[in-house]
Amino acid sequence: MRAFREAVEAWDMDAVEALLAEDVVFTSPVVHKPYRGREVTALILRTVSQVFEDFRYVREIGAPDGPDHALVFTARVGDRELTGCDFLHVGEDGLIDELMVMVRPLSGAQALATAMGARLADVTP
Repeated sequence: MRAFREAVEAWDMDAVEALLAEDVVFTSPVVHKPYRGREVTALILRTVSQVFEDFRYVREIGAPDGPDHALVFTARVGDRELTGCDFLHVGEDGLIDELMVMVRPLSGAQALATAMGARLADVTP
């Protein structure tokens, strides 16, 4: 989804939030249960924008007008480099109703979990 990618690359978290459906389901790479809802998903995305360094999308997969998209990215958390992918599903209303993030390697996921956990200790799915 071009609008999501452009908003993330511009670090415009208000624009990112506006693209999320009210009942969006966010699946984290480091938490077992998914999070539900725009408010908590936006909070997570705003927080990860503070944790990721040198973030950039490197590939976009999916038909521009299709409902499913994959955005491959690279980033760094502290001294750990990681590669990840945002998997997006867009509902009939044009809003993102599913967002799943996956990251690798394990050491990068662990660094991400530690950094996010320190900032979002009170947020549970």
